[in-house]
Amino acid sequence: MSSERPLSDNRAGGGKTADELIQQNTRLSDNLSSLLPTGTDMQTAVAGFANLGEFVAAAHVSHNLGIPFDALKAQMLKGDSLGEAIHALNPDADARAEGRKARAQAKRELGSS
Repeated sequence: MSSERPLSDNRAGGGKTADELIQQNTRLSDNLSSLLPTGTDMQTAVAGFANLGEFVAAAHVSHNLGIPFDALKAQMLKGDSLGEAIHALNPDADARAEGRKARAQAKRELGSS
């Protein structure tokens, strides 16, 4: 699953970090807060992700599969790809299909924000 290509958000980011981008985009932040546990601090949630696309995809996977976001984030930040993290936390899920689905959701979300 290491052949997964990371979602990038270079379209308007101008080299900004994921946490800077999420802070500037309140609409996206509000949309994502509905996917994460109530009371989640968005700046804390996005911290550590290489790009905004990976964070958004992880939020969708967490929501779609009922995987705790913190556990998914921890797997990804230790070096697992999104698919590897899905497989580690939910071995019965089709990690490739779920990863593709979440990446498509993230792409739509980032395109509409």
